[in-house]
Amino acid sequence: MGRIFEVRKATMFARWDKMAKQFSRIGKEIAIAVKAGGPDPDTNPALRRCMQNAKSVNMPKDRVEAAIKRAMGKEMVNFEEILYEGYGPHGVAILTETATDNPTRTVANLRAHFNKGNGSLGTSGSVSFQFRKMGVFKLKPEGLKEEELELELIDAGLEEMGEGSGENDETVLVLRTGFSDFGNMQKALEEKGIIPISAELEWIPGTTVQLPEDQAQEVLKLVDKLEQDEDVQKVFHNLQ
Repeated sequence: MGRIFEVRKATMFARWDKMAKQFSRIGKEIAIAVKAGGPDPDTNPALRRCMQNAKSVNMPKDRVEAAIKRAMGKEMVNFEEILYEGYGPHGVAILTETATDNPTRTVANLRAHFNKGNGSLGTSGSVSFQFRKMGVFKLKPEGLKEEELELELIDAGLEEMGEGSGENDETVLVLRTGFSDFGNMQKALEEKGIIPISAELEWIPGTTVQLPEDQAQEVLKLVDKLEQDEDVQKVFHNLQ
């Protein structure tokens, strides 16, 4: 009985840690969006996207509103968005997106994570050429006529459409666009009255690397360490 309790407690703490990290990431995204385009989501598409993503991870509405108010304050920290590139164990390419108020601290921490994880932090351009930055929209499939929707969204920049997994492993409809068409797709979906579960910019690898289970776990251990860093927003890799 005690063992079951410990497992459940560990699972609960892991879930809380993940939720706290998600809320922190979106809070920073809100701060950046408000500074760039103002606090009104009706006139700020980036903020509107952040609010949609907050809803997808069950971030309370009052926390979202508090993040917007903080972003308008004079004492709000200015976050700088920096992309770091490197290689993990066994040659796996890793991109790490950060939002930081102290780049010196951030790069030192990331270099330590890579070194301890048998990887190496690279220079700008050393890894990103293996990826393509794309807009990724996740939709609830209920009530959507997928074939018709696919045809209608081609003019908005739709490149790929298929099934995927949502935050709670539910089946979702995934749309991908080129980076430059992100805004066009967001606008096209809004005009159709379709509210995405989430809308993100992601780095999609051109090719993936397949490794044996033990080697793959080495890579994922490093990815997990990077994701836990307070300055890290998202981590992308080309491990299959």
